Amino acid sequence: MSDLDLATLGVHADDELALLTDVAAPLHLTSTFHHDPRMIPAREHNILLSGPGKHIYSRFGNPVIDRVEAVLSSILGGHVVVYGSGLSAFTGAMLYYSPARVAIDGGYHGCHNVLGVLNRVSGQSFKIIDHYSTELDKDDVFHVETPINPTGEAIDLAKAAEFAHSRGAHVVVDATFGPPPVQDPFAFGADLVLHSATKYFGGHSDLLAGLLVTKDSSVRDKLLADRGLLGLQPGNLEAWLLLRSLRTYKIRLEAQCRGALEIVQFLAKGLSDGSLPTLDKVYHSSLQTDSFVATQMPNGLYNPTFSIEVKSAEVARALPPKLKLFHHATSLGGVESLIEWRAMTDPHVSETLLRISVGVEDPKDLIHDLQQALS
Repeated sequence: MSDLDLATLGVHADDELALLTDVAAPLHLTSTFHHDPRMIPAREHNILLSGPGKHIYSRFGNPVIDRVEAVLSSILGGHVVVYGSGLSAFTGAMLYYSPARVAIDGGYHGCHNVLGVLNRVSGQSFKIIDHYSTELDKDDVFHVETPINPTGEAIDLAKAAEFAHSRGAHVVVDATFGPPPVQDPFAFGADLVLHSATKYFGGHSDLLAGLLVTKDSSVRDKLLADRGLLGLQPGNLEAWLLLRSLRTYKIRLEAQCRGALEIVQFLAKGLSDGSLPTLDKVYHSSLQTDSFVATQMPNGLYNPTFSIEVKSAEVARALPPKLKLFHHATSLGGVESLIEWRAMTDPHVSETLLRISVGVEDPKDLIHDLQQALS
C-alpha cells in the first residue's frame, strides 16, 4: 500500500487485519487470549513478540494495537511500536540505547525529567550534555526535537545527524510538532523517530499514546519485547481511540497546518505594522529564513503549533481569559484550538510566552478572536 495517499492509508492500511466483517474496527477489551491449541512451549517461541493470530496477553499486544501499528507504519514509513504515552516512548528509546551520554538542548521538559528519573535509578549513568558537545561518543544518543517545543521553530536535522554520526552516536528525533507530511526525519539522518501520538495522531484530546519508528525490524522486535516486560503499552480503549482518529488524520492535520500558517502571517503582519501593540514576538518555522527549513519541510506545510511573546508577564496572564475560541489548557494537536501561558507547566520558559495550538476551526474566526484580545 506504499503508493497510496496518506488519507487512504489512514482508512485502509489495516484492512488485512480485520478479524470480523465490521466496517468500524471493534474494541477488544480482553486481557488474555486462548492459548495456541498446538501447545507450543515457551522455549520454542518468543511470547514477548505478540502479533496477529498469536496473542497471549494484552500487555504484549492485542488485535487493536496490531491495527494501529499497521496504519502508523504505513503513514510513517517504518516499523512502529506504540506506547502508552509520548514519555513512555521516550523512556523505551533511552532504555533500548542505554547511552552513557545524551545530548539534548531545550525541547519538551518532560524528556529532561525522564532522564532525571533514569539517572536517579542508575546512579547518574545517563550524563546530560549539550548538542554538539565534543563529549559525544560512540553509542551515545543525540536527541533532537524539531520543530521544537514550545516555540515551533525548526532545527537543522541534517546538520545534527552529520555531527552525531561522525562521532558514532545514535540520532533520536522527536517529530511530534511536525508529523507527516510536514517532514520525514529519516530523510535527514534519524535513526529512531518519536511521536507523542496523544497530539496530532490522536487529535481529539481524549487519549494518551506515544510511538517509536525504526527502519530496522530487529530494533522493532527488541522495543516490543521491552515494552511488554515494562508494561509501557497503551490500554485497549486508548489504542481503539487512536485507530479511530487515524481515519481522519490527514484531513485534520492539513486543515490545522493551513489555519496556523494564516494566523501566523496575520500575527507577523500585526507585529510589523504595530496594529497589535501588546504583541512582542512570533515564533514559527514558516518565519525562519534558514535555507534548511524549506528542504526539511518540502511540502509547503508547517507545524500547527507555535508561540508568541507579549509585552509583559501581566499581559500574558491576562490574555487567555479574554479569548473566546481558544481553551486555556496544556497539550496540543486536538481539533479544538488551545492557548497556554506556558509558565504554568514549564519552569524553564519566559513568563511572557504563550503557546498556541491551532485546531480545525475556521482560521478567520480564530484571527478575529486573537485580534480582539491582543488589541
